[in-house]
Amino acid sequence: MADTNDIQTFVQPYVVPEGSDELNENLQAMATSFAVTDDKIREIIKGLHKSMKTGLDRDDPNALPMIPTYVSGRPTGKETGTFLALDLGGTNLRVCQVTLKGDTTYSLVQQKFTITQEAKEVRLWDFIAECVGVFLEEHDLHPAPGKRTIPCGYTFSFPIYQTGIASGNLSMWNKSFTVPNSVGRDVVNLTQSAFQRHHVAVEVVAVLNDTVGTLMTSGYSHPDTQMGIIFGTGTNAAYWERLENIGKWAGSDRKGEMVVNLEWGAFDNATEVLPYTAHDNKLNRKSSNHGLQVFEKMISGLFLGEVARNAILSLVDQRLIFGGRSSEILNKSYTFDTAYMSEIVADASPDLEGVRVVLEGTLDIPPTSLVDRKVVQHVCNMIGTRGVRLSAAAMSAVLLARPELLTSSVSVGIDGSMYQFYPGFEANLYAVSRVFLGADFVDNRLKLHLAKDGSGVGAAIVAMTVDRDRQR
Repeated sequence: MADTNDIQTFVQPYVVPEGSDELNENLQAMATSFAVTDDKIREIIKGLHKSMKTGLDRDDPNALPMIPTYVSGRPTGKETGTFLALDLGGTNLRVCQVTLKGDTTYSLVQQKFTITQEAKEVRLWDFIAECVGVFLEEHDLHPAPGKRTIPCGYTFSFPIYQTGIASGNLSMWNKSFTVPNSVGRDVVNLTQSAFQRHHVAVEVVAVLNDTVGTLMTSGYSHPDTQMGIIFGTGTNAAYWERLENIGKWAGSDRKGEMVVNLEWGAFDNATEVLPYTAHDNKLNRKSSNHGLQVFEKMISGLFLGEVARNAILSLVDQRLIFGGRSSEILNKSYTFDTAYMSEIVADASPDLEGVRVVLEGTLDIPPTSLVDRKVVQHVCNMIGTRGVRLSAAAMSAVLLARPELLTSSVSVGIDGSMYQFYPGFEANLYAVSRVFLGADFVDNRLKLHLAKDGSGVGAAIVAMTVDRDRQR
């Protein structure tokens, strides 16, 4: 690998020989602003460790939340049973019936409901109840004999302050959700009340974050799983921490482990460490959660396309591409989808025909030149490269927080569209983390696994443990 402490490593690829000197000067300045050198990653890892330690010791608005999840006991892959699970994400609500087979495998019956804009802004809780009611009716599901309700695990993919295995107060909305009268309230109570209003015979027995679900699902198939990560519409991570290291844990038991939810999207909201650019600032100041989730806005699918749109328009405004022209579509916020970035970065055709189709066919840009298309591809590559290097920095920091585990095999369960679909994302996670975790560990003992749809199965696994403990 090239020396990634040399800023020229990040600048040199982004030269367009056919372009003007002014264009190339602007491209190189932009590449410099988005560059994440190895030394910068070391600085970020150090900052993450400091924020993690403070967050484990006490609740501090300037540190990572480091939320104890009340989930303890690693899955073995031998658990059995059939359970209901809800998975509320940024785009969809999934209702699942999960059967754990006891041999590290499982089967899944699920139905996906697209979350309407009205639900995101006003009536989310009733929307959830209506969807669960539809699923129960279509699959003819009823409480077990002698029971009044069906036990259910609830993956809630937004920041909550967990107060029990089945209770957690919403810390804040993100992913463009703005439902009123919700922040600071127990999301299980809000959901359970909607179930009662709609006569849905389901009881939420466990609430967890999507990263905890991903961790538990990966752990069911790979018992050496230490982390669960979401690299998708949003981003977050959860990991196994020793209880003796969780200073703010109020429980009497200080032995064993517990899953901790980092909420790492909130890292460095003060922008003291991260490579923050004018294009990030423009996105941030126009967002509904201005000044919050700064790290998430640099690496997650909801925001990367918008950062790229801002950067592209800055070049348009200087009349360096597209002849200074844009389109009504491109002028609107969040119209340059991160999926377009994936298509653009992956285009290896000589005339960048795929890039042309996105720009002219999808975004209605006037006819583009090959130079225009090369510039847009370069901009997407800069921002995508920054995203994956920051992602690898965060993953490495969390694994380095438990150095005693790195002598053995370690699995990391990952879900999300960025990990699945962004070109070269997994390969670059390995390559970048190799520098900081060591070649021997990464090449021989670190395994990254796609925990596809993991949040639903993970919720069922946790629900199973709660239901089993109740019966005991």
